[in-house]
Amino acid sequence: MKKHYSILLLLFALIACTETSPVQKPLTLTEGSPESVGMSAARLARIDSLFNNAVSKDNIPGAVALVARNGKIVYYKAFGMADNQISRKLKRDDIFRIASQSKAITSTAVMILWEEGKFKLDDPISKYIPEFKNPQVLKTFDPKDSSYTSVPAVGEITIRQLMDHTSGLGYGIIGGDERIRKIYQKAGIVDAFCSRDVTIGDNIKKLAKLPLLFNPGEKFNYCEGLDVLGYFIEIESGMPFDVFLRTRLFDPLGMNDTWFYLPESKASRLVSVQKPDNGKWVRYPVTFYDPDYPIKRGQKVFPRRSWSLKYSKRLCNIFADVS
Repeated sequence: MKKHYSILLLLFALIACTETSPVQKPLTLTEGSPESVGMSAARLARIDSLFNNAVSKDNIPGAVALVARNGKIVYYKAFGMADNQISRKLKRDDIFRIASQSKAITSTAVMILWEEGKFKLDDPISKYIPEFKNPQVLKTFDPKDSSYTSVPAVGEITIRQLMDHTSGLGYGIIGGDERIRKIYQKAGIVDAFCSRDVTIGDNIKKLAKLPLLFNPGEKFNYCEGLDVLGYFIEIESGMPFDVFLRTRLFDPLGMNDTWFYLPESKASRLVSVQKPDNGKWVRYPVTFYDPDYPIKRGQKVFPRRSWSLKYSKRLCNIFADVS
């Protein structure tokens, strides 16, 4: 009989445990021996050489590896450095940024509200955020001053389209379309990371007035749809986005180290963003975002890239799979 192994590197287990009936109790992972779950300790030990070699060859500054099966953690080790410049070794419970993995968190939160009958997936988003009514599609663009003309879109943006990146929205500063990047920049749209004290509502209402790249549903384009849904969650839940996630997802799952902006008590565990430089690993410089954003204070936008993570030892067997 073939054995099925699950190797999880920088484990992130996101599962939707909602209040809908029946409620299933989350499974708490405990450490155990490989043999107790039918795995080979000798074969798992090969992971050591894999990561030790990767660190020694400077392919990576460090890594945390975890293997779990049948509710038992059978391998859990840290390799390399959390910050080479200050010689801080990486620990198993250090906190990593999860970047776009937070799209799954936002999507799960949306589906919690869907299960409660708050909306239909093919509802127009303008039903909940009126500023999106009568969207326009970009027609011409003048790079000299970022002015543009637009034409009416053939339809409204739906919640489903926001989730699957077919809404026609762009992605500003890290997007591939220079026209949209400049239009968003001129309008003051906050993308990905924020150092200004603005609200998610103000940002999304401003975004709603800007042109789309194409008609909703026409094709795929990686975009700010999940940012829009963060504000949608605030509207439908009556809670700030971060409070909803803390209340309905993170606390029930025991995800005590998952935050938009880390509490001061956890800041020292944040792994530095590093890059190779003349044979050494150095901290990544401030560019369009500050690498220390998870420990900065005062932000209210909660962009979907701005979570930090330590894996949760609690899992449940209900997955919200949104593609």
